[in-house]
Amino acid sequence: MDIQLKRGLLDVCVLAAIKDRDSYGYQMIKDMKPYIEMSESTLYTILKRLESANMLTVRTVEHNGRLRKYYHITKEGLARIDEFKNEWREVMLIYQFVSKEDKPQ
Repeated sequence: MDIQLKRGLLDVCVLAAIKDRDSYGYQMIKDMKPYIEMSESTLYTILKRLESANMLTVRTVEHNGRLRKYYHITKEGLARIDEFKNEWREVMLIYQFVSKEDKPQ
């Protein structure tokens, strides 16, 4: 898979993981596991990139004597998810066109 395409897909997956509620790294990995495998190092690289792009914010909370970072999606992050959905519709149309030759005539 094209690296840029995969990068964009992973970014949107992370945003989707926090779309409905704030979450922290380990929980996001668990939530995404049925759909996609992601290492912690990959996740935290993506989280930093998304924070720099103002698609999420981060807050630190003490939990059982340790600090835990919670991530919250911003309006820019929500807009990116919507943009992805629209782009994906176009990708699916292209896929249908390309794969139509695979159907028996």
